[in-house]
Amino acid sequence: MQLYNIKDASERVSFRQAVKQGLGRGQGLFFPAALPEFNDIDELLALPLAQRSATILSRLIGDELPAEQLQAMLGRAFNFPAPVVKVAERIHALELFHGPTLAFKDFGGRFMAQCLSAFADGEQITILTATSGDTGAAVAHAFYGMPGINVVVLYPKGKISPLQEKLFCTLGGNIHTLAVEGTFDQCQTMVKQAFDDAELRKAVGLNSANSINISRLLAQICYYFEALAQLDSKARSNLVVSVPSGNFGNLTAGLLAKAMGLPIKRFIAATNSNDTVPRYLKTNVWQPRATVPTLANAMDVSEPNNWPRIEELCQVKGWMLSDICSGMRDDAGTVAALRELHGLGYLCEPHGAIAYDLLKEKLKPGEHGLFLCTAHPAKFKEAVELHLGIELALPAELAAVADKGLLSEVIPVDFAAVRRKLMSLV
Repeated sequence: MQLYNIKDASERVSFRQAVKQGLGRGQGLFFPAALPEFNDIDELLALPLAQRSATILSRLIGDELPAEQLQAMLGRAFNFPAPVVKVAERIHALELFHGPTLAFKDFGGRFMAQCLSAFADGEQITILTATSGDTGAAVAHAFYGMPGINVVVLYPKGKISPLQEKLFCTLGGNIHTLAVEGTFDQCQTMVKQAFDDAELRKAVGLNSANSINISRLLAQICYYFEALAQLDSKARSNLVVSVPSGNFGNLTAGLLAKAMGLPIKRFIAATNSNDTVPRYLKTNVWQPRATVPTLANAMDVSEPNNWPRIEELCQVKGWMLSDICSGMRDDAGTVAALRELHGLGYLCEPHGAIAYDLLKEKLKPGEHGLFLCTAHPAKFKEAVELHLGIELALPAELAAVADKGLLSEVIPVDFAAVRRKLMSLV
């Protein structure tokens, strides 16, 4: 597989190198030089998840990973279901929270861990990532206890849910967590600074597990195919997909699936009050504002890292950016959507509720809708209980960590503090 740096097309790398390197020169994102198109979609959708995913990713990755090895890796990574559930007439939910950390990030995090394990060659690796909620837990659990790999997670102190925090800040061992006295965007900026520091990158074997890493992005393509595999032909033929969008890796993966032949009519980019992209699609002016905290905290992102990949894909395919529907919901709209879903007999959480509400608004007669549920409602226990007036039982994964103490180190928004922590691991 050949990939090129969007910011510097002269930098071309293999899949193996892109996974190990994370970012290209000038903090550029890697993008596939060629995208296969599947003409046998119905046959592909008839396969089991791991086998289908191996077929899809083999066409992308090529001979860098033998087909048998790739299928085994995906079998270990995707060892949990992603069910499609009917919520209302012509509207279904794709539940992506049945993995070990109860969030969609388990797909990408676990596949990336499999890839790095296969490509490590005994080298010391330090995974550095920023999280607005779910990435931290997925990456931490995927790499926990792996020899030769340290994980450092930056997250905005006090701006993720307590149970999200407990899932990855109580592990210890090779998992190191830094609670930053700032926003997610500031955490993300410090991660980028680290990758621009050539001395640091070499000293600690730096890699990123954010959705900027191509292995995570490719893994996410697979659950869009899984969703259509569970829908009947009528729903498949006129399908609109609404995607909760923060860093925009999830939407990027969906658009890549469409580019490879998956019959999705159109997408809706659903955001909270941090609505840089919806405003951009209306005005053609990129104008990030200060990030504001919301109930849907995993989408509290004002400068989404993956957006350049979406623009690149649209340019490559000759698509109009304006073909992407978008919209936002503030906290009041989010609560109203949560309550409406609960009234329909479906228990959701803020991110999925926003995606549902925008889907309901923008769905046209004759279309079928699918919205992505990216996290288990219990990860947002306090908000869900408060606004729905119910009591949520904790799933086993959360009950096991609920009473554990945090192991995080609190730091200011200061790259020097991050650098010291990384160098201390050498």
